[in-house]
Amino acid sequence: MRILVISDIHANLAAFEAVMEDAHGDWDYVWCLGDVVGYGPDPNESCDLLKSLPHLCLAGNHDWAALGRLDIRTFNVDARRAVDWTQRTLTEENTAYLSALPTTFVLGNYTLAHGSPREPVWEYILDPLIAALNFPHFETSYCLVGHTHTPIIYRLTAPDGETDAMQPTYRVPRQLNGKRIILNPGSVGQPRDSNPDAAYGILYVEEGVFEHRRVPYPIKVTQEKMRKADMPERLVARLEHGW
Repeated sequence: MRILVISDIHANLAAFEAVMEDAHGDWDYVWCLGDVVGYGPDPNESCDLLKSLPHLCLAGNHDWAALGRLDIRTFNVDARRAVDWTQRTLTEENTAYLSALPTTFVLGNYTLAHGSPREPVWEYILDPLIAALNFPHFETSYCLVGHTHTPIIYRLTAPDGETDAMQPTYRVPRQLNGKRIILNPGSVGQPRDSNPDAAYGILYVEEGVFEHRRVPYPIKVTQEKMRKADMPERLVARLEHGW
């Protein structure tokens, strides 16, 4: 089975549609690692597109924020404004959809979480040290996470917890070789690795093979919608820079 692995759509419909077009015919099912909404101008449209696909989806911190499950005083001022707007904009149907999302999932040899297996909704795995601390918190060989908006693979290299980081090579399938791995596909709607292109991945489940991918999308379309919604200019500008 081939899985389309996506995360952090962040209500960016143009980016989501570009990913779906780019991945056309290459997948059987979708795993979404959370943050369907937040920051972007299309929360309902993004939920509706995801719901139209055969999929499972996890809850992310911005999904929880939109539901009032997080204290958004911990968010920066721009993020708080986006949360307020999203809460006012979401339909009852899509609010109910987000409310029902689980925080973790285990499927065969794969554990899924938004942030980390240790703290599924909130923790950022930003470096090999944090990754090393998370390996004891899942039992499968592989763990898929999002949240950082940065594509990367962390690999456990020694029984004492030593971990290294491997940068993705796009559109080149990588054999995971049964090693214990924490893998991030990157963000569909708000990349933060200085590359504005939407990020996603294709997972060949039985073979244990993963392929990172990037695809450009019409950023200005999303930016124009954000400006019409009077969203903070910093959130608008960051899309074209990938930060």
